[in-house]
Amino acid sequence: MRVHTTTVLSLSALAVLALAGCTHGSAAASGPTSSTVPVHPDGQSAPAPTPLSSAALAKRLLDESDLGGDYTRMPQRTMAHDDVTVIGCPALVKLGGDAATGASLAFPRKAKASFTYAGGSSSELAEELYSDTEDKISRSVGRIFEAMTSCPTYQVLAGSTPVTVTTQKVLVTRRLGDEQWSQLLTFTAGGRSSIVKQTAVRTGTVVVVVSGSPGLVDAQVRKAVAKATVVRSTG
Repeated sequence: MRVHTTTVLSLSALAVLALAGCTHGSAAASGPTSSTVPVHPDGQSAPAPTPLSSAALAKRLLDESDLGGDYTRMPQRTMAHDDVTVIGCPALVKLGGDAATGASLAFPRKAKASFTYAGGSSSELAEELYSDTEDKISRSVGRIFEAMTSCPTYQVLAGSTPVTVTTQKVLVTRRLGDEQWSQLLTFTAGGRSSIVKQTAVRTGTVVVVVSGSPGLVDAQVRKAVAKATVVRSTG
């Protein structure tokens, strides 16, 4: 069984951001935020950064002109989540059913794109952009990665198909954005394995999630962050 990158994001729980919906009520209770408020020279408090709309995010996704001729954009798959179960990882189970199956990506402002890479061997690259308040994104993404990497090995049942997932936190060597998380996930099913790297970078009110073959993620994540966070007049 081949585990597609775009499927991986749902099966693993998490498109990195599934927790956003489950922590909507608990985020404010988990601790005080910084009391520092940017101030303009005239003494007036600077307005909080405004989250971008889904339409604005869609314009900031990578496309074939950014990636090159070896990449072909794939149609978005519609995934069924009601028959997916996580076993053997209490931290993921604790997040709740929606988070554990990827059924609720509750950031309302989002955009996604997936690509097939044919340069040598066929691989996939997926990019997701989400926008919300800085605090909500930071807390939600941090909790997702903490939960996933707290269980070195767990199992996902996709219908009747068992998929073994192993996770490994990746140390950040090049700093991108305000916050960065990265991990390697190995999915094993039917005697075959797929290795996926998943890197999330938050810059202000935008978080970029790039997933896929480790080499492709390393090659494209900086470009994805640069395009996603470019200053535009629309949002």
